[in-house]
Amino acid sequence: MTPELIAVLAVIAAALVFDYTNGFHDAANAIATSVSTRALTPRVALLLAAVGNFVGAHFGAGVAKTVGDGLVTLPTGVGSLGVVFAGVLGAICWNLITWYFGLPSSSSHALFGGLVGATLLATGGVVQWVNIVEKVILPMVLSPIVGLTLGYLVMLAILWLFRKGQPGKLNRGFRWAQTASAAAMSVGHGMQDAAKTMGIVVLALYTGGFQESKTHIPGWVFWTSATMLALGTYAGGWRIIRTLGRKIIDLGPPEGFAAETVASAVLYFNALVLKAPISTTHTITSAIMGVGATKRLSAVRWNVAGNIVLAWIITFPAAAIISCIAYLVVRPLFG
Repeated sequence: MTPELIAVLAVIAAALVFDYTNGFHDAANAIATSVSTRALTPRVALLLAAVGNFVGAHFGAGVAKTVGDGLVTLPTGVGSLGVVFAGVLGAICWNLITWYFGLPSSSSHALFGGLVGATLLATGGVVQWVNIVEKVILPMVLSPIVGLTLGYLVMLAILWLFRKGQPGKLNRGFRWAQTASAAAMSVGHGMQDAAKTMGIVVLALYTGGFQESKTHIPGWVFWTSATMLALGTYAGGWRIIRTLGRKIIDLGPPEGFAAETVASAVLYFNALVLKAPISTTHTITSAIMGVGATKRLSAVRWNVAGNIVLAWIITFPAAAIISCIAYLVVRPLFG
């Protein structure tokens, strides 16, 4: 095998490992509310999330193109693949660190931070800061605000519409409704997160000279990325599920339905209309906070929420620092 092929295969392997960790790290995004409200059993919820992620991956081409050709300009030659490899390693390491501590941080921003960190050290590498601000930083700030606001408003609407209903019947009804909202959330997660892995694979193929287009996504890339994300999702992520489902607020079926509906709508709009890579973690977590605030502000455990927000803030620079260290280690292997 040629050095180029070996380097491309190494990057693809790392991207698929990241995809798998993304699955078990972010499984909570799709199922935590359904599990905590007992709308679905854990294994059924995980299976639903895995299938939804697999389906959603096939609708994420717009996000994949943004990731593959919009955030960094790599140096030429095999060395550029070392940059991508180090960037993905940084994201994997940060995913594992935050998973260990049960913090629902953003796998998306870990990946973006990793790519930026490694690119900064590479001779000839250029970070497209305007695109980083427009397509990463602004959505990182705005999507939680939108999720928080819509979660609050949708929950208020549900409380008003069903103000005369019997709590027992309402809970049973919303448990059934949560099956649909959890499925929608899972598909939205696949649109966003499998697409980011596809973007990295396409970037590796183009940089290594194995395809001429920066944006064409081969069919096998769709299927492989979708499958790895689905397998990782089914493996579960119980530490983060407990944080999202039980530690922020005490969720009931109506609250779970409202949070999932809001989060999935935001994910769909960004993936299909704006083609913007946003964080599913930020979106669902902020929606849960907004829903909880309709009870009373003290219903939200703001100390837990504060730890989560802190993880959001440090994810990008932390992954960038880790990828810088990784790049210094692997650079001689991609010379």
